[in-house]
Amino acid sequence: MINHNNERTSLFIDGSSLYSASRGLGFDVDYRKLLEYFSKRYNLLRANYYAAILDTEEYSPIKPLTDWLSYNGYFLVTKTAREYTDQNGRRRIKGNMDIEIAVDMMEAAPRIDHAILFTGDSDFRRVVEAVQRQGVRVSVVSSMRSSPPLIGDELRRQTDQFIDLADIADEITRRQTEPRTRQTPIRHPADQLSEPEE
Repeated sequence: MINHNNERTSLFIDGSSLYSASRGLGFDVDYRKLLEYFSKRYNLLRANYYAAILDTEEYSPIKPLTDWLSYNGYFLVTKTAREYTDQNGRRRIKGNMDIEIAVDMMEAAPRIDHAILFTGDSDFRRVVEAVQRQGVRVSVVSSMRSSPPLIGDELRRQTDQFIDLADIADEITRRQTEPRTRQTPIRHPADQLSEPEE
């Protein structure tokens, strides 16, 4: 990874995407270490974390994380996730944060030199291109080593620098207290609410 300590840098973290990529690689992100890692290498102005949260009376497994992030150096951007029932009668959660991330990147572009985007979604190719036209260097963090790869080819080609999450995993991994089985499906914590009721 190229270090540019003088670059005014902002992180744009799609929480669901980062969760899926790290779980696909078999580790949990330590968000304190992640912030320290990028703060040491860049002039970090802001770390934005995006999450859709189900607004119900039920316990949300993502709530402790978002509470911690908001008190520990992250700028939290949330919206209410929408719950619906699919054609098979299963509860599902819809909470895409793409528009919020794209708008924030465009608004930040005049004030930053470098945007680091945590996602693999090729839908972001156009906003990456638009931000680059404003003179901002864009790095994308996702994974080619997960199965299947979580970075879209169009996005990877557009970015100035691709950072494979696997390459920085040792620096940002939360210490495991118990072994994890590989059979666990890759899901965002909010998805656990969408399991069918028995």
